[in-house]
Amino acid sequence: MKRKILLAGESWMSYTTHVKGFDAFYTSVYETGEKWLKAALTEGGWEVTFLPNHLACEQFPFTMEELREYDIVILSDIGANTLLLPVPTFSQSVKMPNRCNLLRDYVKEGGALLMIGGYLTFSGVDAKGKWHDTAVQEVLPVEVLTVDDRMEHCEGVKPVTVADHEALAGIPADWPEILGYNRVIAKPEAAVPVTVEGDPFIAFGEYGKGRSAVVTTDCAPHWAPPEFCEWEFYNKLWQNIAAWLVKA
Repeated sequence: MKRKILLAGESWMSYTTHVKGFDAFYTSVYETGEKWLKAALTEGGWEVTFLPNHLACEQFPFTMEELREYDIVILSDIGANTLLLPVPTFSQSVKMPNRCNLLRDYVKEGGALLMIGGYLTFSGVDAKGKWHDTAVQEVLPVEVLTVDDRMEHCEGVKPVTVADHEALAGIPADWPEILGYNRVIAKPEAAVPVTVEGDPFIAFGEYGKGRSAVVTTDCAPHWAPPEFCEWEFYNKLWQNIAAWLVKA
């Protein structure tokens, strides 16, 4: 039986205004960035359910029973508000389960959580990710900042392996460059085998009976350029992290 992963986030809609002299018109596009990560995990034998941002608000599990259908939950470029403000609450003041509290309890009881960097995970752009003020912060191996945490590096920076870890088995120390990441602070008990510019790049931790991990850059462009997404060890890295999370 295949193990299951719930991947939430990694989607966006863009609305563009085109001005041509006197006239203007508009175009819109819907895009997703999950394909590299999903392909890597699928190759590793995982069954991945992708829940894009606009659906996660209503379809992300509201009960522990639903959440336990998955061995790992991945949050990638999705803000806390998407889980904290379901439509019935925002539009009709209806009380609903707090899914951030649910995620904390899920890990405490043996589940696994992975947070991947982006403009709306950790603190994110203009601090709109807002994960620091949720129960998810308790689970993570790092402390999320309360200010905009984006570290933009258009020149490219290389992660550095600083310690051994079983999740890095078979991964060489020569990493491809990335173009940015979310700056976080490692908790004292965290394992931080890879850093970038002195900040955590990959970190691992345990919470209750479960485990958590973070990768502070994106799994797709723009922070993860083609040289990262097409790196020959890209798939193995995510497969190793997933295996560690479920204690395989």
